[in-house]
Amino acid sequence: MNFTKMTGTGNDFVVIDDRENNYLGKEKEIALKLCDRHFSIGGDGVLLVRKSEKADTKMVIINSDGSRASMCGNGIRCFAKYVWDEKIVLTNPMTIETDDGIKKADLKVEDGKAKYVTINMGKPSLEPSTVSEKFDEKILDKKVNIKNKEYAITSFHMGVPHTMVFGKLDDYKIEEGKGIEKSDIFKAGTNVNFCEVVNKNKILVKTWERGAGATLACGTGSCASVIASNLLGYTGKEVEVVVPGGNIFIEIKEEGILMRGPANTCFRGEIDV
Repeated sequence: MNFTKMTGTGNDFVVIDDRENNYLGKEKEIALKLCDRHFSIGGDGVLLVRKSEKADTKMVIINSDGSRASMCGNGIRCFAKYVWDEKIVLTNPMTIETDDGIKKADLKVEDGKAKYVTINMGKPSLEPSTVSEKFDEKILDKKVNIKNKEYAITSFHMGVPHTMVFGKLDDYKIEEGKGIEKSDIFKAGTNVNFCEVVNKNKILVKTWERGAGATLACGTGSCASVIASNLLGYTGKEVEVVVPGGNIFIEIKEEGILMRGPANTCFRGEIDV
């Protein structure tokens, strides 16, 4: 198998061109093997390039634990760079089919290579039933008790379920995210973002990702964190999100949430599967 290792602000992926569907039905097995950081390539997930009848191309995302994700913000930036750089898609902006619908990617190209990618991530769903069956109202700054600790959570669906906890980052261990992810409050688990507001235009975010654990960055999590901070009155509509792996820029617009950030190719190779 030929592969490309890529990273978006530290969130890393193994990208595979599977337009011939050679690995159809084997996605979980492949992800478990390739994402092992000790005995294989290592990564937060696998991105498969497939043909689309609805868009310029199709992205399939498999988490490192073998589960399928409907959307990944850092992943789609890497994916867009890959299909452009490999000349699989040569339209800019391009459309990408995902399990969360069709997304548009605008590429900033330098010397023929995509350097920065802006994705219209669509709009969130604040309907509580998209993440939990235990609430009748929007889950905004709701106090809950999980593993004998009280949290004020804000939860909604931004491509995938996300839960935000605001405060000082030093007040939380990232491993607490696992308890929140697995809580019976959430019908299908949740990504967890610990957020600290710096000012009206900047927040700090650390993410425990459903299906991957602690990550250096989460694109959908950055979007969700900015939406939450804006809804709660902490920030405006243009916010810089500082994550352990770098910086992501989010803008809330009428047509959707715009996410801009880098995408980088680390290395290419072959591996036996």
